Amino acid sequence: MKKIEAIIRKSKFEDVKEALSSAGIEWFSYWDITGLGKSTEEQVVRGQVFMSGYIQRRMLSIVVRDINLEKTVNAILGAAYTGDQGDGKIFVSDIEETYRIRTSQKGPEALYNKD
Repeated sequence: MKKIEAIIRKSKFEDVKEALSSAGIEWFSYWDITGLGKSTEEQVVRGQVFMSGYIQRRMLSIVVRDINLEKTVNAILGAAYTGDQGDGKIFVSDIEETYRIRTSQKGPEALYNKD
């Protein structure tokens, strides 16, 4: 099993959510984050000046079976891409064990993505 953590632009969240759903990933956690980026350029949006290093992002946390890793990462890569600096990052790490509290299922069977 793998854990995917993706930091994406908030403006691309709906596109990523739809791409994940199309890939069969229907459950994940997310939250709003703020971080510092490499760029320190000012950007003007609707007359308001923003430092591009402080633009709001959204972090997604998804645990998948190994067979679903590639299609999940590809869905995020395709939907989150703008080609501009600051599109985000994807991190993948190993998960040793998973438990479903309601049923006490253990291992990959405890995940929502059945394929």
